[in-house]
Amino acid sequence: MGGFFGCAATKACNKELFYGTDYLSHLGTKRGGLATVGKDGFQRSIHSLENAYFRSKFEADIDGLTGNMGIGTISDTDSQPIIIHGHLGTFALVTVGKIVNMAQLAKEAFDRNVHFAETSQGDINPTELVATLICEAPSFEEGIKNAQDRIEGSCSMLVLTKSCIFAARDRLGRTPVVIGKRENAFAASSESSAFSNLGFEVEYYLGPGEIMLITPEGMEQVQAPGEKMQVCSFLWVYYGYPVSSYEGINTEQVRYNCGAALARNETEPVDLVAGIPDSGIGHAIGFANESKLPYMRPYVKYTPTWPRSFMPQNQSMRDLVARMKLIPIREIIQDRRILFCDDSVVRGTQLQDNTQILYEYGAKEVHMRIACPCLIHPCEFLNFSTSRSTLDLAGRKAIYHIEGTEDIDLTQYAVDGSEKHQAMIAHIGERLGLTSLRYQKLADLVAAIGLPKEKLCTHCWDNSSYY
Repeated sequence: MGGFFGCAATKACNKELFYGTDYLSHLGTKRGGLATVGKDGFQRSIHSLENAYFRSKFEADIDGLTGNMGIGTISDTDSQPIIIHGHLGTFALVTVGKIVNMAQLAKEAFDRNVHFAETSQGDINPTELVATLICEAPSFEEGIKNAQDRIEGSCSMLVLTKSCIFAARDRLGRTPVVIGKRENAFAASSESSAFSNLGFEVEYYLGPGEIMLITPEGMEQVQAPGEKMQVCSFLWVYYGYPVSSYEGINTEQVRYNCGAALARNETEPVDLVAGIPDSGIGHAIGFANESKLPYMRPYVKYTPTWPRSFMPQNQSMRDLVARMKLIPIREIIQDRRILFCDDSVVRGTQLQDNTQILYEYGAKEVHMRIACPCLIHPCEFLNFSTSRSTLDLAGRKAIYHIEGTEDIDLTQYAVDGSEKHQAMIAHIGERLGLTSLRYQKLADLVAAIGLPKEKLCTHCWDNSSYY
C-alpha cells in the first residue's frame, strides 16, 4: 500500500521527518525515501527496504537532510520522493495509491511529446506521471486538482515546494490523510499513529479530494472536500496500525468490534481464542471479551532477526519466512480446541502451513474466524490482493474448483449464507485443513466500522465501487 509523512516547522524538521516516516513502516516493504528543503535547497535520500529496517538504512542520512520542511514515504512500488524541475519551480513529490488508467494517461503524455525518465520495476514511475499532470497547469493548486480529476483508482500525495507543503487526498478518499499540530510545526501523515510520540495532536482529517496548504505557521484549505467517499475498509481490518484512527474511528476499537460480531454468531464449543499475529490479535481480543472465553497465545511472533520488511521475491521463500516468524507453544496447543481469529485470507498458503503445525503440536480442533468477508475480487485501487491471476485468491480458486471455469457470475458467492457461498467456504476450509471456517458478514463489518456502507470501499468482497 504505502504511506507518507510531511512536516513543516520553524526550525530543522529532519528528526521529526525521520521518525514520522519510520512509524509508517508497516505500510510498505520495498522502498523508503526522504526529501527536505531549506536555505541549501532540496536534499533527498532513497533506499531499498527489502532486507533491512527503515531506521538502519536512513539513520546515517539524517544530518545531511537540512531544512525546515520535508516529506517522506514508505512504498511498496516505486522509488520516491522524486524531485522535479519545471515551470512551476523545483518541487518534491510522494504519492500513495494505484493509478488504474495509467496506460491511457501515459499515452496522452507521449502524444504531447512528453517523456519519462524514472522507472518503477521496469515501467513508468507512477509518481513521475503524477508530477507530469501537476506540471500541465499554471499553478500547484490547479495542477494537483488536474491530477485528482484525471486519475482513476486512487492517488493521495504530498507536494513539497520551497514555501509550503500541499497535502491532497485522492478524489474518493480511498486512502487517508490526517493533519497534526504542535507548537511551531504542522505535519501531514497517512496515519495518525505517527504523531503521538513526536508531540503532535490530531488537528484535522482531510476529506475526499480535499487539498490543504501547510506551512510552519498554519494550514489553509485550497480545495474543499467532495461529497462522495469510498474509504478502504481494509484500513481498519488489516492495514492500519492499532493506534491509528481514520475518519475519527480508531483501528483497534474496530477490530474489537469485528471480533465481538464474530463471537455473537459463534456456535462451536472451543477451549480458547487466539489471534494470528499481528493484525489478528485485536479481532481475537474482541471475540474473547464478547464470548467470555480465555484469550491465549498458541503462537508467538519472533522478530529480532526477522525484519517485517524482509520478504523475498520467491513465493516459496516468502512462505518459509512467514512460517519461521511464528513459534508454536506446545503446552497451550496440545489437546485443545482452538479458535483463531485473523484479519483475512488472501491466498491461504501461510494459514495452511500454520494449521498443519497446530495439528503436529497436538491440537484437537482448529477453527478459523475471519474478520472480513471472503475476498473474491482483486483490489483495483490500493495494490492489495493483486496478482497475475485471480485464481491466486483462495475464494476464486474455490469457485473455479466448483464451477470449472473463471467466466462466472460471482454475485451469489458474495451473499453470505447462500448455497454457493457456503460451498465456497466449505471448499476453502477443507483445503486449509480446518475443523471449521467462517467469515464475517459484510453487514457486521460495516457496523463494526461505523460508517455508512456507501462511504466504504467494499470492492474486494462484493464488487461494489466506483471511480
